[in-house]
Amino acid sequence: MEGLFDYSLWGLFTASFLAATVVPFSSEFLLTYLIANGTPVSTGVMVATAGNFLGGMSSFAIGYLGKWEWIEKYLRIRRETIEKWHNRLYRRGAIFAFLTWVPGVGDIFAVGLGILRANIWTTALAMLAGKFLRYVVWAWLSGLVF
Repeated sequence: MEGLFDYSLWGLFTASFLAATVVPFSSEFLLTYLIANGTPVSTGVMVATAGNFLGGMSSFAIGYLGKWEWIEKYLRIRRETIEKWHNRLYRRGAIFAFLTWVPGVGDIFAVGLGILRANIWTTALAMLAGKFLRYVVWAWLSGLVF
């Protein structure tokens, strides 16, 4: 993670992308660091949102392809976990797409929506809105501290 600070906005984009997959770290702290060191809030929020959105959509795409070997190997999500969430995801897809930013379960939501072949446009718009709102709130909270 240290090296990501050296690459400024590219590092933020990469961290945000990876944070939307199963890589266990948070891009919010890098966003806070960049804002505290002069990066415009709007730029930081947009870059973080773009990276996190594309990372979430990549998880959706892997689920859409339905290759259980890939899902279990690369995303470390067991088939039983997706099956457990199946009915909830099927009935409330847009809500779960909006909540893909939630740590721990967001990846499961994104993959599950892909497996269920949820409408890509509804999923993408709801996911984008949720991830954008997440970073706006985080940037606002960071602004209160700095």
